[in-house]
Amino acid sequence: MTLAASASLNPIVAMPAHALSDAIRQRQLSCVEVMSAYLAHIDGTNPKINAIVARREPEALLAEAAERDAQLAAGQWLGWMHGMPQAPKDLTAVRGMVTSMGSLVYKDVVTPHDSIIVERMRASGAIFIGRSNVPEFGLGSHTYNRVYGTTGNPYDPSKTAGGSSGGAAAALAARMLPVADGSDFGGSLRNPAAFCNVYGMRPSAGRVPFGPSPEVFLKQLSYEGPMGRTPRDVALLMSVMAGHDKRSPLSLRDDPAQFAAPLDADMRGKRIGWLGDWNGYLAMEPGILDLCSQGLAALESTGCDVVDYQVPFAGDRLWRIWLAHRHLMVGGQFHALVQNPETRKLLKPALIWEVEGLDGMTARQVYQATEERSAWYQTVLRMFDDVDFLAVPSAQVFPFDAALDWPKQIAGRPMDTYHRWMETVTPWTLAGCPVISVPVGFNAQGLPMGMQLVGPPQADRDVLCLAQAYEQANDWVGARPPEALWRDPA
Repeated sequence: MTLAASASLNPIVAMPAHALSDAIRQRQLSCVEVMSAYLAHIDGTNPKINAIVARREPEALLAEAAERDAQLAAGQWLGWMHGMPQAPKDLTAVRGMVTSMGSLVYKDVVTPHDSIIVERMRASGAIFIGRSNVPEFGLGSHTYNRVYGTTGNPYDPSKTAGGSSGGAAAALAARMLPVADGSDFGGSLRNPAAFCNVYGMRPSAGRVPFGPSPEVFLKQLSYEGPMGRTPRDVALLMSVMAGHDKRSPLSLRDDPAQFAAPLDADMRGKRIGWLGDWNGYLAMEPGILDLCSQGLAALESTGCDVVDYQVPFAGDRLWRIWLAHRHLMVGGQFHALVQNPETRKLLKPALIWEVEGLDGMTARQVYQATEERSAWYQTVLRMFDDVDFLAVPSAQVFPFDAALDWPKQIAGRPMDTYHRWMETVTPWTLAGCPVISVPVGFNAQGLPMGMQLVGPPQADRDVLCLAQAYEQANDWVGARPPEALWRDPA
């Protein structure tokens, strides 16, 4: 049964976001019709996977949708997200809503302000229906917490949806949201996209402004970004989220309208360096590299030249750089919660471990880590003298049992930290490169996987154009939706 033939799926929620936006703007669909369709679909689907949490009352949402219709009738179109249901990730501030961060510490704290990206989505006409679920404080690529529970995978609810944007990716794949926002420090836009058969993009450093926040400099490795079921949808959401803001001093001044332009580009002759498992350094569950090979073949069909590439930088050296920066940025932000006995007892062990890791570092070690990161960045620049893009798996395991906290081994190789099993994403976090996870197919158990396409710093649009060419050759999202979630009982 194909998506189009699924009798129980409302065609409105099946629409790609760019088509939905056009239909609303042209008044082919009313915002009330759209909201009603999404709420009904969420009622039937969300209990199976628990992706959208802290839902608002339907009456209030339908009233807001009616206001959006009245604005259109008066000739006022707010922007690309006019009338679209949206559930901001439960790490980003939304005025008047609880931002729990999946923590018992903040489970009842109502946020008095919007984050910058929420301001922009609100100004573009989005209607906030609730929040997308996250791991506690966004730590770990598995979405579970003691506030809202576990998010299941749309393709098998007994498996993880990934994280920390797991609720966002699962809701998107299950057609409960047209697009989704997320954030990414250790793969949190890429891993859940791979696990849920959608697209997730970690933008270049500074592309999407972060804040307003007192940690504006400390958060330089954690970026917010877009997720979608098509590269076009990802780009259009980027056009809403991106752009300079003076409250985010490292944000780029490029015109975000570039992401609203068509993504058509000639990929013939573009060289893609395939990194695979880094010559055996990265443990990989069997089947992942095979699916990525199929994805590379799709890229070759667009005219790209794929070459095997050896990274001229030791993997274990990169991992030490990653650990130091992770301790610094996570440990510094949450140090007070760990030091307070009353809040410490409410925290997951991963957070305590990060804070204690920072406590064990000297200022000299922090400085040396930044020197090492600079050396890696210069190496990456030289790599892009050899190739136009890089490709590497988005994850090292397929979606695993949701009852686990994290995989303790991969293919018999032990994992020594709660995030070691996601080492494949960390080099591009450290380099600040734009990178998108594209779907590459399914294993024999029907579980999805993805592949990262990495571009040079600030080449976000080029990465999106490559993803668009890939989708035209290999549309896994359209070919294999999670039909079991809404299939009529036999």
